[in-house]
Amino acid sequence: MPSSATASATGPLSGIRVLELGQLIAAPFATKIMAEFGAEVIKVETPGDGDPLRKWRKMHEGTSLWWYLQSRNKKSIAINLKTPEGLEIVKDLARSADVVVENFRPGGLEKLGLGWDVLSALNPSLVMVRISGYGQTGPYRDRPGFGAIGESMGGIRFTTGSPDSPPARVGVSIGDTLASLHGVIGALMALLHVKTNAGAGQVIDVSLVESVFNVMESLVPEYDLLGEVRTRTGGALPGITPSNTYPTKDGGFVVIAGNSDPIFRRLMGVIGRQDLADDPALRGNDGRSAVAGMLDGVIADWSRARSVDEALQALDAADVPAGRIYSVADIVADPHYAARNMILEAELPGGTRVKMPGIVPKMSGTPGGVRWQGPALGAHTDDVLADLGRDAETIERLRREGAIQ
Repeated sequence: MPSSATASATGPLSGIRVLELGQLIAAPFATKIMAEFGAEVIKVETPGDGDPLRKWRKMHEGTSLWWYLQSRNKKSIAINLKTPEGLEIVKDLARSADVVVENFRPGGLEKLGLGWDVLSALNPSLVMVRISGYGQTGPYRDRPGFGAIGESMGGIRFTTGSPDSPPARVGVSIGDTLASLHGVIGALMALLHVKTNAGAGQVIDVSLVESVFNVMESLVPEYDLLGEVRTRTGGALPGITPSNTYPTKDGGFVVIAGNSDPIFRRLMGVIGRQDLADDPALRGNDGRSAVAGMLDGVIADWSRARSVDEALQALDAADVPAGRIYSVADIVADPHYAARNMILEAELPGGTRVKMPGIVPKMSGTPGGVRWQGPALGAHTDDVLADLGRDAETIERLRREGAIQ
């Protein structure tokens, strides 16, 4: 198993400095991706407790395991933004930064004197990613917005779960993560504009609600033209047939995606229903979707007579896309994950070894990597301030006065 602390500081974003003014999930996940691909990410934390994520979910010796993953490759500096000298430090960092990523509520940075007008005046080529619940404009801009609200108002919760159950949530913070990915995409496009066109910096305004809404496929035109309100359909994909989760005789489930025309015919052959494979009415997805319930029932009758392994062996032999539903135990034990270096081994403070997720995406020429796990609060404060020109005496004075930790 490869180590997660062997990569060098190179990468496609090597030489890019990112200033993170965020906490918890949305902004920090965006900067995590940048740090994994070589960017120097300087994370500003509040003295005392730092990012609340340090205490979220399962912990090891008082620190969240999620923290070690979310903040790997980042430099932590503890700055009191309520002090004039703390604000000056952030302004100095912004002068030399390529990107600032923040997830304050709209207006929060402005109240501190660190708004876009101030920072862009200091650094005209600066790119600023602003992630918030509803965006920087509009009637809802001042409302507090977490990922759960973005998922609810963006449409994904209304369509997730079983038809006879209340709306469900995905088991991870998908709203925050989608916003993070949109933030990274926006930052990279803006950096390309700055670097190749000598363009000015700009604001990337990312809304949690809109980030979820952006992946909701044809939801709006279906409603506008057809009056269709897509709702919860369990494991099925409405209008894409057959694609569902089917029970097996050993109490398990298989996911079968037989929704392309040739795959459907192969699937029907596997389950012994050549009559359906040859039916002209079922040659296209529109015809199959009209009888989706019937087709799901036929496939389920076949799967119930087999174990998960038996079903998958038959489907694989016929080149029908199918898979089991993985738990984390399945993921960690899977040889394909291992072959793709998707399970790395990390070392926590004190020497404890622990498995961590690998890097996505895989790049052939400039791959990402992990240089260190999430750092202790303020671990890089002195180094970063020295890089800004503060001498040891000044740094110690700032510490005594509570401007830094």
